Amino acid sequence: MPLLPLALPTIQNWSCHNCGGCCTQHLIEITDAERQRILDQKWTAADGVAQPPVVWFAGPPWNKRYRLAHRPDGGCVFLDDRGLCRIHAKFGESAKPLACRVYPYALHPRGKQIAVSLRFSCPSVIANKGKPVGQQSGDLKAIEALVVPEHADRIPPPKLTPRERIAWPEFLKVVDALDGLLAESRVPLLVRVIRALAWVNLIGQSQFQGLSGRQLTEFLDLVTGAVQLEFTKLPEPMEEPSRVGRLYFRLSAAQYARKDTVADLSAGLAGRWKLFRAVLRFSRGTGNAPPLQSGFQPVPFARLEQPFGGLPDGVDELFTRYLRVKVQGLHFCGPAYYGIPFGEGLHSLILVLPVTLWLARWKAASENRDQTTLADVQQGLAIADHHHGYSPALGQHQSRRRVRFLAESGDLSRLCVWYAR
Repeated sequence: MPLLPLALPTIQNWSCHNCGGCCTQHLIEITDAERQRILDQKWTAADGVAQPPVVWFAGPPWNKRYRLAHRPDGGCVFLDDRGLCRIHAKFGESAKPLACRVYPYALHPRGKQIAVSLRFSCPSVIANKGKPVGQQSGDLKAIEALVVPEHADRIPPPKLTPRERIAWPEFLKVVDALDGLLAESRVPLLVRVIRALAWVNLIGQSQFQGLSGRQLTEFLDLVTGAVQLEFTKLPEPMEEPSRVGRLYFRLSAAQYARKDTVADLSAGLAGRWKLFRAVLRFSRGTGNAPPLQSGFQPVPFARLEQPFGGLPDGVDELFTRYLRVKVQGLHFCGPAYYGIPFGEGLHSLILVLPVTLWLARWKAASENRDQTTLADVQQGLAIADHHHGYSPALGQHQSRRRVRFLAESGDLSRLCVWYAR
């Protein structure tokens, strides 16, 4: 069957710069065929691999699941001192596990196309470094052939709301309207975010049965124009997030702030007890925030609620690109995000903004600074997006309920503005 055309994010660049970050923070599950291929490569200590290269990590003895082994420091056993992959160096890229070859790309069904998105846990994606993705169609077609199932064009679109699903052509019109709202570069980032939240709330209250073609276009133009007229600047004064909203936000931020490497997941009972105690402290929100990964120090929760100098230069561009790449790539709803409908998925995606800004504050405060930098925000986004759409906890009922409350109460808008101060 011929491959489907790719819809590429033309605003994003990426090339691998051999930082090794993906080889230290990801658990790479491998297929039986990949396991056998690696065993047949006969790695030894002389090659720099001083332990079994693959380990059984899940499943019963009759249906074992395997992953690449990791060193005690969390790095993959195949990662060398130069940040390069030993498998790649010795046998070529095609010998690497598929998950390693695909990262940081993510491919999702888009009707008669395949949408391409990227994971911002990669520093080179964050920094927009490398070759324009729009010029990488050859490499991406090779990935598509490996990961996209046959008849992907028959996969239905994500639900628009919990109660309604529309056809692909109409769904993509809605996506394009949202992308256009986020793309207005002359409008400050926070105003665009407030508009997007108001816009998606109106979409969620509407009925789309019978709307198609020109009628749908006119409806979307009407809704978009309404929020553009209503929100020309940030509301003044902006209310503070509610007490319950801050509680739910801290619990969400704690989930994003975790470091779930193989080393962390292997910490046993002591590690789980430490994490449980940290969750209790995040629930209370008093005293010091307990660090959940290296680079962060215990800092009073109260300090993270103070102004930190506003958004640093470059954050507007970074988050505009982040939101648009995720929206264009359908990386925020449907199969790419726990099967969640369009509106709820957008709420979760926008929550990444205040979470990132909160993590950036924590990083600055850990270094006794009272202003955040672009580097702080970049690190915060890399940490948050590592989990977004990939941590099973974020798709569970409790996490979704928190996001729903933040959106319905208006706290999501308030949090975006509050942590941008």
